[in-house]
Amino acid sequence: MKADETIDELQTYDLRIAQERHGYRFSLDPLLLCAFAAPQVGARVIDLGTGSAVIPLVLARRTVQATFVGVELQEGLATLAERNVALNGLVDRISILCDDVLGLRKRFPVSSFDVVVSNPPYRKRGTGKVSPKVGRDDARHESSATLADFLAAAKYLVNPTGRICFIYHPSRLPELFSEAHVQKLASMRLRLVHGTSDAEARMALIEFCKGRRADLKVLPPLIVRGDGLGYTPEVAEILGGDRQGDCRQSVKASG
Repeated sequence: MKADETIDELQTYDLRIAQERHGYRFSLDPLLLCAFAAPQVGARVIDLGTGSAVIPLVLARRTVQATFVGVELQEGLATLAERNVALNGLVDRISILCDDVLGLRKRFPVSSFDVVVSNPPYRKRGTGKVSPKVGRDDARHESSATLADFLAAAKYLVNPTGRICFIYHPSRLPELFSEAHVQKLASMRLRLVHGTSDAEARMALIEFCKGRRADLKVLPPLIVRGDGLGYTPEVAEILGGDRQGDCRQSVKASG
């Protein structure tokens, strides 16, 4: 562990994840996406914008025999992701690729994956507050690749019987659905995530497919915290039964 890092334990999944102490750090959102995507046994999965690789790491623990590729544009984060894969003994199942989403057509044949997952940057460049923490703005703001580029890459990479699962900000859902329609991606499932039952949606979980028709299913809302502000039973189950604590479940940090 480097001096400017912490090691966080996701105890439910028997994972230790190194993160930048003052840079980008994962939250609850990728864990909810993992539960929503739920790849099948033996699936081939790619994560666009993998950060510290928390999504492929968690999915590798959840899904037997599945293999994963994590794509990360920032060289420092890609190196950190590789270290996390090695730290957890998953180098035989997870590969990390430092590349732009725009360059993936040169890396993989069309329809290479059963599932494409992504927690893409949800703010347009030049909008929102600027974070003083190094790397956080690059993770939250579109850089070279836009929302349309993430969808186009996902469409290219997923096979015709596969699924595309994103977690995204509700304020950009009209743009997301409009772009998906342009790219002839069918919307299959939508689930809004609320901090509490009386709060506005804070994120949205969306599933698309290509090459087939589908009727959109709007699922019941996912409520993160109940009346006592502990995690709801569903979220607690995703996080391993811990109904208290911070947004990174029963994460214990060292360093």
